[in-house]
Amino acid sequence: MGTVTLGVSLAVPEPYGSLLQERRVSFGDPAAHGIPTHVTLLPPTEVDAALLPAVEAHLARVAASGRSFPMRLSGTGTFRPLSPVVFVQVVEGAAACSWLQKRVRDASGPLVRELQFPYHPHVTVAHGISEEGMDRAYEELSAYEAEWACTGFALYEQGADGVWRKLREFAFGGGAAGVVPAQNSPVDQPAAPSLRS
Repeated sequence: MGTVTLGVSLAVPEPYGSLLQERRVSFGDPAAHGIPTHVTLLPPTEVDAALLPAVEAHLARVAASGRSFPMRLSGTGTFRPLSPVVFVQVVEGAAACSWLQKRVRDASGPLVRELQFPYHPHVTVAHGISEEGMDRAYEELSAYEAEWACTGFALYEQGADGVWRKLREFAFGGGAAGVVPAQNSPVDQPAAPSLRS
């Protein structure tokens, strides 16, 4: 069956998701169209495709133990010079994000992994682009504000084309799916059924 590249994240809902994605494009980030606006819980992780049912069962358990929480974004930050990233800051909800990401990567589940950098919840708006583009992103979104109730997270797969596609949504408290807000971008295309066969 081979391997798949998976990620787990909290989607940024509309109208914020599309706006930040459009801004990321405007700063010159070529990856922007293939990445839904999000807060990462599990960075890109290569997994044996045969483990997908176990991954989904594990994430369902994590979601069932969670509950809705307020998320608020405010202003910008950067990981430069350590990493070429400019982001919008998570100023409320960071503790809940940290709790979730620890459980997603827990040693009892199939997604255990070490992180390259300490976990810091954020919404990337520029990555690996020119210094001028990074400076623009940092300055132009410095007064940015958004807030919403986070009610679940989703599992994504990165395709060979570099685009991240949603595989499944997980509602907090074991509720019904359909909680992850849609975004106006090609990343909401249904995933290819190859993983299910």
